[in-house]
Amino acid sequence: MQTIPKPIVLSISGHDPSGGAGIQADIEVLAALGCHAATVISCLTTQDSCNVLELIPLNPQQMTDQIDLLFLDYTIHAIKIGLLGSADTALAVGRLLARHPEIPVVLDPILAAGGGTVLASQQLIDCLVRQIIPHTTLITPNSQEARKLTGLESLDDCADYLMQKGVDAVLITGTHEASTEVINTLYRPAQSPMKWPWPRLENSYHGSGCTIASASAAGLAKGLSIEEAVISAQQYTWESLAAGWQPGKGQHIPNRQFRQQ
Repeated sequence: MQTIPKPIVLSISGHDPSGGAGIQADIEVLAALGCHAATVISCLTTQDSCNVLELIPLNPQQMTDQIDLLFLDYTIHAIKIGLLGSADTALAVGRLLARHPEIPVVLDPILAAGGGTVLASQQLIDCLVRQIIPHTTLITPNSQEARKLTGLESLDDCADYLMQKGVDAVLITGTHEASTEVINTLYRPAQSPMKWPWPRLENSYHGSGCTIASASAAGLAKGLSIEEAVISAQQYTWESLAAGWQPGKGQHIPNRQFRQQ
């Protein structure tokens, strides 16, 4: 029986012991959507479904060595970047992206935990804007992250700012906005924004940002356009959240295998 090759997505992110977000979330999404996840951990964390208590960044050089070895062995079809943990790590990832400009990149700019813990210093935010965003195909901030990245209030202005820094497209998710429905908006240069309303679910979720970013990366790895990848990722993410569950005392987590059940 001949095995059909799967698109390979390189995930660079942190490890979440609760299994709700981070590398594990990326693996679950990519497997569910028919991709193979190659993974490099940027930092360890002490966390549960309630909050993050500690970040433990890993050695950027060792991380880079792992990535370089993967590129010698695999054809990488897309890169998904999540929690980085330090400015030094962001600098190393930026140099990596500069060496592989042909590969689509999805950035989930994780700046704070669901429980409120700050996960990115101003130095790290500056490195994201200067070193990583110029090499990024799609960035997927929620509205709070978009404002934190740019220092601006209007989400339209936030998107314009990020596109001026070099990103090809911006998907701002609207869970944190005071609206009856969740409005997600895709921005691209010289095009009108595209908006999608989604029914607001009653729970809060740990790992929703990882899910939509990884699902978008899976679409790009399969050759979809940005618009097609974003549409597909939103549908998959909403259904994962709707089927989600509460394993502990904190937030619900997405059920990313809902299609196999």
